[in-house]
Amino acid sequence: MIFDYTVIWDNLPLYLGGVLVTLKLLAIALFFGLLAAVPLALMRTSRSPWVNGPAWLYTYVIRGTPMLVQLFLVYYGLAQFEAVRESVLWPYLSNATFCACLAFAINTSAYSAEILAGSLKATPHGEIEAAKSMGMSRAKLYRRILLPSAMRRALPQYSNEVIMMLHTTSLASIVTLIDITGAARTVSSQYYLPFEAFITAGLFYLCLTFILVRLFKLAERRWLAYLAPRRS
Repeated sequence: MIFDYTVIWDNLPLYLGGVLVTLKLLAIALFFGLLAAVPLALMRTSRSPWVNGPAWLYTYVIRGTPMLVQLFLVYYGLAQFEAVRESVLWPYLSNATFCACLAFAINTSAYSAEILAGSLKATPHGEIEAAKSMGMSRAKLYRRILLPSAMRRALPQYSNEVIMMLHTTSLASIVTLIDITGAARTVSSQYYLPFEAFITAGLFYLCLTFILVRLFKLAERRWLAYLAPRRS
C-alpha cells in the first residue's frame, strides 16, 4: 500500500483554516456554556424543588440525548417553523456557525453544570463555617468562597469535558462548516484518499488534545497545589 501525502501537504492551508474554525467553535461554546453552567449549578444545589427541578430537567434532557440530534434540531428543526423564519433571530439561526456554537454551548452547559454542582456539594463544611463566622452575606459567600473553591476542585473533571467538546466540534462539518473534519472530508472527496485525509485530521486533534491536557495540568498544579499530599 502506497500513501500519498503530497496531496495533504498541498492542502495544508485548508487544514490550518479548519483548526482555526475548530478553535473558534470550541472557545465560543465553552465560554457561553460555562456562563450558563454557573447559575444552573447554583440551582442544582438548591434545596427547593421549584429551583432545583427545572435545572435537573434541563441537564437530564441535554445529557440524555445525543449531541448530533441536538445539532440537527437547532440547525434543521427550528427552520421548519414559520414564526422562527419571520423572527428577528432568523438571520442568526440560518447561520451554520451560530447554530453550531449554540448547540455546542447548550450541550456543554449541562455537563459543566453537573460538574460544578458536584464540586459545590463537596465543599468542606469548615470553609462555609469560617466564612459565616466572618459575617459574610450569602451572596459574598458564594462569590468569594464557594464558587472559586468549587471551580478549582472541578478542574480535573472539567478538563475532560473540554477535551470531549473539542472532539464533539467535529460534528460541525455535517452542517457545512469546514473545521478539521470538514477539511478532511473535502480532501477525501476530491482526491479519493480517505486514509491520508482522516489520519491527518486525527493528528491535528491529537496535537490539540495534548496542548489542552498540558494547559490543564499546569492550571491544576497552580490552583490545586494545596490538595496535593504533603511529603513527610
